[in-house]
Amino acid sequence: MLLVAIAYLGGVLTIVSPCILPVLPFVFARSDQPFARSGLPLLIGMAATFSLVATLAAVGGGWAVQANQYGRIAAMVVLAVFGLVLLLPSLADRLTQPLVALGGRLSNSASGDGSGRTFTQSLLLGVATGLLWAPCAGPILGLVLTGAALQGANVQTSLLLLAYALGAATSLALALVIGGRVFAAMKRGLGAGEWIRRALGAAVLCGVAAIALGLDIGFLTRVSTASTVAIEQKLINAVRPQPAKEASTGDLAVEGELPPLTGAVEWLNSPELTRESLRGKVVLVDFWTYSCINCLRALPYVKAWAEKYRDKGLVVIGVHAPEFAFEKNIDNVKRAMKDMQISYPVAIDNSFAIWRAFSNEYWPAHYFIDAQGRIRHHHFGEGEYENSERVIQKLLAEAGTRDVPSGFVTADGRGAQAAPGNDVESHETYLGYNRGQNFASPEDVANDRAQDYSSIPELGLNDWTLSGNWTIENERSVANAAQTRITYKFKARDVHLVLGSADSKPVRFRVTIDGKPPGNDRGGDIDAEGNGTITSERLYQLIRNSGPVAEHQFEIEFLDPGAQAFAFTFG
Repeated sequence: MLLVAIAYLGGVLTIVSPCILPVLPFVFARSDQPFARSGLPLLIGMAATFSLVATLAAVGGGWAVQANQYGRIAAMVVLAVFGLVLLLPSLADRLTQPLVALGGRLSNSASGDGSGRTFTQSLLLGVATGLLWAPCAGPILGLVLTGAALQGANVQTSLLLLAYALGAATSLALALVIGGRVFAAMKRGLGAGEWIRRALGAAVLCGVAAIALGLDIGFLTRVSTASTVAIEQKLINAVRPQPAKEASTGDLAVEGELPPLTGAVEWLNSPELTRESLRGKVVLVDFWTYSCINCLRALPYVKAWAEKYRDKGLVVIGVHAPEFAFEKNIDNVKRAMKDMQISYPVAIDNSFAIWRAFSNEYWPAHYFIDAQGRIRHHHFGEGEYENSERVIQKLLAEAGTRDVPSGFVTADGRGAQAAPGNDVESHETYLGYNRGQNFASPEDVANDRAQDYSSIPELGLNDWTLSGNWTIENERSVANAAQTRITYKFKARDVHLVLGSADSKPVRFRVTIDGKPPGNDRGGDIDAEGNGTITSERLYQLIRNSGPVAEHQFEIEFLDPGAQAFAFTFG
């Protein structure tokens, strides 16, 4: 219930977000009507529709996004008709008969007639508004949508989204009640009811135009001056469980019981393992995914521990929990495991069943379980490898293992698995509209639609642009033609990019750094001239600077169509 309250408060705060501006005319166009019969059903329809559409978009895949596009078009038509009859009621009789009927009903409602139909008509307008509302994804909404994507469709996801929408409806209801009183006072004092109605009609049409042009998810998001990010983040920090403090090897408290390892869609390198079959063994559970740079850099140590302590009673289990859709493809995981020479058991956790059983939130995450099936230690992220190995040694000794090897493994990670450099000021950057940041092309993002984009002469640090014809989707940007480019201003030693291709066809590309071939600064997946080829969906190492860490401009040009770019990572 606390999470529901936080989601509700996040929705309340949307009233000061610029992304609410395009839908305000739809709401205030009903401000002269009784709130219970007009404003309330409109807000109910808006909240319920947004919750349903957001849930489907988060968990339903491409078909849900496409269906929502048709719904948005229908909603814009309905609201455009509504705006026209408010602005120019005389136009209603010139419309085709179905629109005449619809427009007449809306017009009657707007002018106070037909009160018996007002509730239903307002509910219809609320549904249309809910289809068009695209709130700026601040920390609270971002957390809810990420949870929806990870956990799939469930009651909690829908409840949190509904709470968020009801929070927005609450603040809009307060504004609507105040607006209604102002509207009534102006009608009485100035006798300007007709002019106010026409102004609201013009505002409705402007709102429809703004949404049709994508300003609600492009320009308004970028120029936000009334940001609620700081407030939202404080709310999240106040209630979100923080990672438990890691115990020293001298004091390994019991953190909980090993949860069931059920729910994996498949096990690789092993039959399905259970809590019962693991009793008496020391177990390391490693949550990872094969294109996660932090997971890849920790992997040499996990592999070395599995090899060093296998004969002493240690069982390493990799739980592959996908971040991107292509990582759910088991053939992709098998190929990656073969390339990385992973021989220990791996559970394919595509439904995040094991992830949820552990209440995990991180990639990578290491959980250390003793021979009695109790979680005794954990570590999130990279680093602390010697301390983690001490935990393994201590748990093996507790289990009665004799001659536990001492010392620490030396993991020589190569390519993308090498340890990160120092002074890195560039961080993971997603190239889809769901989590994308710092997009600097002058054109507004056209969600799920092909559009031409262009670069700009000077990029700020960590800004990026697209050039050529691209389709920006939920979790990736897709190149629709050859000679398309991505440019990024970074400060790091290494540049990695998660790439794939349409229909798994090879896509040639060329990389430059500061406008020149990388030469000795090339990564493991290109040659000195910057040439490389996308052959599978994975993380590609493109730049490894041989000199001091400094700001550079990276550019990748795709010589064939069909490239899919998911996320930059740096080291």
